[in-house]
Amino acid sequence: MSQSLESDDVVGVITQQIEARYGMTTDELRAAVTAAPGADPGTTTILRWYGHLTDAQEALTRAEDALVEELGSTPGELDDPAMALAHQVNAAVAVRDGRAMVVRYLLDGNAPGNRAAWSARTNGLAPAVRTTPVARPAATAVPVRGAVR
Repeated sequence: MSQSLESDDVVGVITQQIEARYGMTTDELRAAVTAAPGADPGTTTILRWYGHLTDAQEALTRAEDALVEELGSTPGELDDPAMALAHQVNAAVAVRDGRAMVVRYLLDGNAPGNRAAWSARTNGLAPAVRTTPVARPAATAVPVRGAVR
């Protein structure tokens, strides 16, 4: 069941996920990170990418508005300026969606390779896997054919 989201809904859903994870609004979270930027590098990274996402959403909204204005002024076939604006909208959607994927990845503590989430889970105390070599059993003697005794 796939549901199409409006442009602002993508940012809205991610905003809700961030607020649910941290139990505060994004403005309160920004204030907390500004007060102590080194306290939680993972949160700082999430907020940085969230800022990139909101900037991309604003650029997309401007591009869509320009395209709608152009389409309203020249009904009929798409001319070159309208096509250029349509390409700008497509590029802005790709940028916004890419940044949304990064934020979703950073928010997912179980994402493969998400080092920020791993360090937050373990607090950097110890590696999750064994780092010392496993002791090997002693080799048993195997007779070699044709060997001289």
